[in-house]
Amino acid sequence: MAARIQFSRGIDEEVVPDVRITRSKDGSNGTATFYFQNPKALDNSGTEEITGMYLIDEEGELVTREVKAKFINVQPYALEALYIMRSADAFDRFIRFMERYAAENGLSKD
Repeated sequence: MAARIQFSRGIDEEVVPDVRITRSKDGSNGTATFYFQNPKALDNSGTEEITGMYLIDEEGELVTREVKAKFINVQPYALEALYIMRSADAFDRFIRFMERYAAENGLSKD
């Protein structure tokens, strides 16, 4: 199963996001901020509602409801999503997803 991101169930997002990850010094929690410029989820051809951000891979699904649209001249142009990890295990699980997603989308760790 491919690692993928969805905003509406069953519809894969094609735009690869910019992701910023932070982690507390003691490793007990962290956050990941995803920024999608002109994502497919915002194009006017679909009527699907954005219900959250779903990170899906062979281990299962990670979900956040913290998704916000960014606008220019009342037109949505980007989505920003915040995923919060509240334990070291949750952080490790997120990193495993990101490694799979990065490998499948040709991303580097730069």
